[in-house]
Amino acid sequence: MLPFHLAANYLLYCLRAFKLHGVHSPFVFELYQNVILHEGDYYAYPLIEKMRSSLLLEDRAIPVTDFGAGPKAGLKKNRKISYIARTSAKPAKYAQLLFRLVAHFQPRTIFDLGTSLGITSSYLAMANKQARVYTFEGCPSIAAEAKENFEKLGIPHVQQVIGNLDDTLSKQLQKVEQLDFVFFDGNHRYEPTMRYFEACLSKHHEHSVFVIDDLYWSAEMKRAWQEIRQHPQVCQTVDLFYIGLVFFRKTQPKERFTLLY
Repeated sequence: MLPFHLAANYLLYCLRAFKLHGVHSPFVFELYQNVILHEGDYYAYPLIEKMRSSLLLEDRAIPVTDFGAGPKAGLKKNRKISYIARTSAKPAKYAQLLFRLVAHFQPRTIFDLGTSLGITSSYLAMANKQARVYTFEGCPSIAAEAKENFEKLGIPHVQQVIGNLDDTLSKQLQKVEQLDFVFFDGNHRYEPTMRYFEACLSKHHEHSVFVIDDLYWSAEMKRAWQEIRQHPQVCQTVDLFYIGLVFFRKTQPKERFTLLY
């Protein structure tokens, strides 16, 4: 069952969301019909979901440092792999949507701000094996587990960036020419989310795709999403409730869409 604030926001989302016939932008219509609503399978899906199923059964505990949101941020405690897989990984529906977005847009440089056990990172990487995928994780023990998972799936083109995202993001941005695709899942608070967004804007281009996670997870994330939608450099946004898509296509009208998914 959804928490009350999420349930209330989800009801409002459903009331204002369009279905396919309500989309009048050719770019968004094609994206919605052929990518977002695509129901077919890809070769990567069963491979990664088999790994997820294994992680959900793993009772082994590892020491975890929490750099994210909440009162326990910065504390260390032992957590079971199964708990991390259950609470930190994106559900298959949304992880597979990220796969389809990467397969569709074929970005060459991808930043994944929040590795966890590597499930979502694996979807991003397997969608384009020619891409350079940089995945950021604050906790060394979780990063070590993710590395093993990348090796099991045979994904050599994922580069792990380990350490507090407040420190590692700016350093890694200096090493790339541009950002084609960014998944923001590193900290679910307003100030860090906006700071990471602004930092990545320094390397964006007209065809970049930014994906914001957990838009309505908290009042802070809802506020961040509203500000991102209104940002002067943002041209098109698509609200899918749990994630939001951000585009910078200046050759097309500025539009905001809320689409059922």
